Amino acid sequence: MKKTFQLLLLLFFVFSFAQKQPDNSFVKENFIKKELYIPMRDGVKLFTSIYIPKDISKSKKYPFLMQRTCYSVAPYGEEVYRPSLGPNKYLMNDKYIFVYQDVRGRYMSEGTFTNMTPQVQHKTKKDVDESTDTYDTIDWLIKNISNNNGKIGQYGTSYPGFYTAAGTISEHPALVASSPQAPISDFWNDDFLHNGRFMLGYFRTFPVFGVQKTKAENKAWYMDTFVKQTSEDGLKFYRDMGTLKDGYEKYYKDNFFMTEIMNHPNYDEFWQKRSLLPHLKNINHAVMTVGGWFDAEDLSGPLNIYKTIEKTSPKAKNTIVMGPFSHGAWSREPGKQFHNEIFFGDSISTYYQTKLETPFFKHYLKGDAKVDAGLPEATMFDTGKMEWKEFSVYPPNNTQKLSLYLADGTLRNQSSKNISEYYSDPNNPVLSSANLKDFNGFTPRNYMSEDQRFAEGRPDVLTFTTELLTEELTLTGEILAKLNISSTSTDADFVVKLIDIYPEDFVPKEKKEGIVYGNYHQMVRSEIMPARFRNSREKGEALVPNQKTSVAVKLQDVLHTFKKGHKIQIQIASSWFPLFAINPQKFMENPNFATKDDYTKAFIKIFGDSSIEVNVLK
Repeated sequence: MKKTFQLLLLLFFVFSFAQKQPDNSFVKENFIKKELYIPMRDGVKLFTSIYIPKDISKSKKYPFLMQRTCYSVAPYGEEVYRPSLGPNKYLMNDKYIFVYQDVRGRYMSEGTFTNMTPQVQHKTKKDVDESTDTYDTIDWLIKNISNNNGKIGQYGTSYPGFYTAAGTISEHPALVASSPQAPISDFWNDDFLHNGRFMLGYFRTFPVFGVQKTKAENKAWYMDTFVKQTSEDGLKFYRDMGTLKDGYEKYYKDNFFMTEIMNHPNYDEFWQKRSLLPHLKNINHAVMTVGGWFDAEDLSGPLNIYKTIEKTSPKAKNTIVMGPFSHGAWSREPGKQFHNEIFFGDSISTYYQTKLETPFFKHYLKGDAKVDAGLPEATMFDTGKMEWKEFSVYPPNNTQKLSLYLADGTLRNQSSKNISEYYSDPNNPVLSSANLKDFNGFTPRNYMSEDQRFAEGRPDVLTFTTELLTEELTLTGEILAKLNISSTSTDADFVVKLIDIYPEDFVPKEKKEGIVYGNYHQMVRSEIMPARFRNSREKGEALVPNQKTSVAVKLQDVLHTFKKGHKIQIQIASSWFPLFAINPQKFMENPNFATKDDYTKAFIKIFGDSSIEVNVLK
């Protein structure tokens, strides 16, 4: 049972984003596989698999398409072929020189692995980071693989998306196209942390990221450190585990990454130097950043990478794609595109692959890279209208700001002197999902669009709802919750959810069995914000009990049309368990080590001059 569960986790994590093919006959018939070590400038050698088209020649040259990964370039062995190549089958069929590389310290590569490798000042030839490793790899490939056309593109999803984004600043002249997909940009707001609050739903993933190998490995060396599943009721595991401190000491005391997280509760130098965003400057090639509106892991990354490059790199041919996908789901074609229980349309991944991804790489790698490919600046899916939209700038400039105030259970245009209050008990937290099986998942996914009726009506959840909309309202760009609060305790988290309430008689075009879609409360966007970081994320600050205090909660971007006959709802709470670790509601220098004795019950007020600031598309 244990080994089977662990194997399923590994296969899911490492290969879930590969485009599925029935067999590898096409790859074997059309490519020759080579395995070799490429030396980096500091002497470390990185294991690399290269698939070269058999018909390559002086008269038929090919560009490179590369992925650098910490998740293994398997299968290993020159006689053993991958079932598919590249980010999609259309690019595979077009044929490129496909390159896969294990990054430092992973699998067959030399060196030591660190999460979100910090960028360094390149004062000497021995100073290395992911951008220099990308440069050195490209340089070796261009000089040593015969009959290439002198161009290289790179892509990757999730952690490989980070390596792709870091590679954009390598400044190698042969690099002409990069596509960071669901990339991490700053761990403070991606994957393991949201505004510094630990994402407990990631607890089972830590063997992948926090166990060093001691020799070259062609299989996962960390399998025995996985936490085994004990029950279909995933909530039971987290309740039995106790506090975050208890879980750390029981399961991960020797896990270096978990230890780093536990010991760095603030946005200190450890986290700051792992942010890629300050280094994304002077990029001068084509970049297409890709993300999913329902990506529970890396929603912040693609949005912030695109926006940063747009500001800092005017010479970059910079574009962004955001679809109705969970993490990396655009690489698979299910036919009918659901996220959790919501149907968004047919063949949406195929549209992305054929109309956006394939033309992007084909133009810049096989055409004139100096000429713009003519793709839209921003291709975004409206998750309310269920349709693609194109924008010449993003965020769109044809918007109007609208502030909706939170008072008396309603969303209104004017502030109020009235106060809403709830009682928050860390020993009885608000659940993050009604699906107990989902809590056993390797990473959480479904909650991003889950029906929120299970939370409505709890005494520790406030709801603010509009009347039925008489005309549609399209929200785009960032959302900012400007909360004015007070608490009887010295710390608190604030969870803000934006919800689309369907009409009572709503019937979807496609549905899943057993789901009541009438009055469905679809979560559109959500975020958690610790009050301790309201003024600075570098140093936590206690709340003054019963003192009115401002706490801003930035929700990530949306493109969502609330249709006529629907309602808009905001839910506010102070816990979101077990998706996120529980705030003890007692200010501590390091709340990661809170015990249950630190848990403090509190009465929390939301003042009627609190608001949600949105951008309405004209």
